Amino acid sequence: MRSAGCTSCVDIAGAHALRPLSETVGLGYAFRMRWTVPNILTTMRLLAAPGVAVMFLYFNRPWADWLALALFVTAAITDFFDGYLARLWKQESRYGAMLDPIADKAMVVIAIMVITGYSGMNPWLILPATVILFREVFVSGLREFLGDKSHHLKVTRLAKWKTTAQMIAIAVLFLGTGLAYLEAGRPPRAGEGDVPVNISHAAVANWIGLALIWAAAGLTAVTGWDYLRKAAPFLKDTP
Repeated sequence: MRSAGCTSCVDIAGAHALRPLSETVGLGYAFRMRWTVPNILTTMRLLAAPGVAVMFLYFNRPWADWLALALFVTAAITDFFDGYLARLWKQESRYGAMLDPIADKAMVVIAIMVITGYSGMNPWLILPATVILFREVFVSGLREFLGDKSHHLKVTRLAKWKTTAQMIAIAVLFLGTGLAYLEAGRPPRAGEGDVPVNISHAAVANWIGLALIWAAAGLTAVTGWDYLRKAAPFLKDTP
């Protein structure tokens, strides 16, 4: 006959044996819940950010420009759909809330670096690019410093407009760099010599892109100041 003590031992051993299994099942369930369609889209956007730069390493221009443009635009579109689908399907998650702004910043920062390099370090592009990069680093530092109080720096509607303006400007600038490379390597078109002032498609795209990036830089500066204002009470030294 099995003693009560042995039964207790078996129960304890069984509990220890079953606990890792239950924890594994729990983690598996959480993992499956995390990888919803909205979160997959956000993750793909994050991975697309370095992909924009990689295009210029493995492809010749202008193919690199067109592929980078296509990848950037596709990733930018997911920025709308991941949030929309998460709200529609009630699949909002902490993972998505954490990764979404990181993916946006990675896309913008890497793309601006690539465009600035291939623009010949155009000073009209360097200044707004500097404002954008400075603000992104500054706000990220604020959030890291605030720690558990960083929820006071929630993404505002104006900040979302800022991100949209940045992405549209970058897409137009990518178009301009690709067109400029094509037009630089083609022979003159018939009749171009008779035109006093020849305004190329690349020039138009670059002008529009520069105007948009300056507008985006303005929104970027405003939202940066707004975040600093909200964080100011938590930056004071207590007596």
